[in-house]
Amino acid sequence: MSLSESQAIPGLHHVAAISGPAQDNLEFWTGTLHQRLVKRTVNFDDSGTYHLYYGDNDAAPGSIMTFFPFVHMGPSGAGAGIASAVAYAISNLDQRMGNLAEAAINFDGPFERFGERAIALNDPDGLRVELIERGARDEGFHSVTFWLDEIEPTATVPEAMGYKREADETITTGGTSGIEIRLRYSSIGPERGSAVDLMVPDTRSIGRAGAGTIHHVAFRARTVEEQQVWRRRLSGIGRDVTSVINRQYFDAIYFYTLGGVSFEIATDPPGFSVDEYADHLGEALKQPEKYEADRARIEKVLPEIRVPA
Repeated sequence: MSLSESQAIPGLHHVAAISGPAQDNLEFWTGTLHQRLVKRTVNFDDSGTYHLYYGDNDAAPGSIMTFFPFVHMGPSGAGAGIASAVAYAISNLDQRMGNLAEAAINFDGPFERFGERAIALNDPDGLRVELIERGARDEGFHSVTFWLDEIEPTATVPEAMGYKREADETITTGGTSGIEIRLRYSSIGPERGSAVDLMVPDTRSIGRAGAGTIHHVAFRARTVEEQQVWRRRLSGIGRDVTSVINRQYFDAIYFYTLGGVSFEIATDPPGFSVDEYADHLGEALKQPEKYEADRARIEKVLPEIRVPA
């Protein structure tokens, strides 16, 4: 299979982040943000902690936000080399602001970015979540923002994935940074999460991993064949791309940009219904076969979580 020069990765598959206590994380993402818990499993590299997945009702690629919760994880430090915000497309910003105000939940805005109205709020660990008004209905992810020291070393990756530079803005923030330069790159078509923003503030700092940090950003490959095409293309621009890793609900490859940001390309299949019926996603603890013999110990170690009604 080959991809023409006009084709591009269609958009985001999922965004993975680090959090503090699982229950606080669960209540914010299912309660405040109205996301569905679509999968509860363990970190495939560390069975002593959860890996929680949230998404839309269909658990569709382009809507999946995931977390590795750690009870005693320290706070993160904002700075270059990380994805610093995730944005959702919503249909009615005024209604959402009214709901947040009624629930006494603080948010910043409204403000305008690239001609679209938006607000921003923080999850319990300080992760910045933006809600951007677009379209007639809620559409899953809108975009992610990458905080960088320089644009060019990271921009080569979305360009290699077929993204086009759409617009740029220089913004007076009124915060500690004062001014930020923001470039928007967009994929072709109206897919979910089809935009990435590259942002450089006029103050320099290095991002520090911790609770409230985005660990990596995953882009979509609709098939395993497409994933291999992108793997070859990214290797061709000098990225050290991993071999394919089976993550049970998708196959994944990983690499870093020259700007230090961690990227993944994940396949749409087999999806989150591979081990649970669609009506019962997220109800039971799922884990790789390699951990099944140790299930009793793992379930004893993991903290109990309660999904709000």
